[in-house]
Amino acid sequence: MSDTQSAPEGDIILRTLAMPKDTNVAGDIFGGWVLSQMDIAGGVLAAEYAGGRVATVAVDAMKFISPVKVGDVLCLYGEVTKVGRTSMAITLEAWSERDRGRSKHKVTEGVFVFVSLDDDGNPVPVEKD
Repeated sequence: MSDTQSAPEGDIILRTLAMPKDTNVAGDIFGGWVLSQMDIAGGVLAAEYAGGRVATVAVDAMKFISPVKVGDVLCLYGEVTKVGRTSMAITLEAWSERDRGRSKHKVTEGVFVFVSLDDDGNPVPVEKD
């Protein structure tokens, strides 16, 4: 994982606006909100890849690099980086766009692991493309 790269890696999955209600006591966007947005983005990508229902089973090696400010557009990029029998590892990066996109900052990155599920919530083999 690198915090010195100049452009995101992976495909854009989700963009959302950081709002005042999502701030911590210091006035920055709460890290849990960023984590939640990453989980949503990872779930979208995992469900598309698996062709059905998925659930988050792990989050590995997250490190916050820079804060998100109110009014930033949080952009989530990701790619499927490993596929097991019933699980997928999704590498995600969060970037903030400030000043109407003129300034971009890497916020965090992490590997989210999802498991493919049937309608009853039992693990099922990933239906690979």
